[in-house]
Amino acid sequence: MSEHLPYTRAVVTLDEDGTRLDTSFRTPYLSVMALGADGGRPFLHLSSREAQVVVSTTGGGPVTERDVALARRIAEAAARYLADCERLHTEQSANPQQVDESEQGKAA
Repeated sequence: MSEHLPYTRAVVTLDEDGTRLDTSFRTPYLSVMALGADGGRPFLHLSSREAQVVVSTTGGGPVTERDVALARRIAEAAARYLADCERLHTEQSANPQQVDESEQGKAA
């Protein structure tokens, strides 16, 4: 069975359309916090030892309808991620040999 080592990946792309930053957290060493709502401006903060992502209101200003819609999409995506993680964890816990065999097939 291959070992799945944790990592954080960040890629910066510069082209005629501007700058793009892609960050992938593939680690259990991830911190997720919601901060700052008492100050009138909420922050969603995701970080690992290698990278961090902060999401806040448009232009750092007052909360808009678009900010609320984005927060709902984040919450819905997080709920789907949780459901998938719980389902797969349950399936993999019930069939550990099947997980080992599928990993061996990937290594071949």
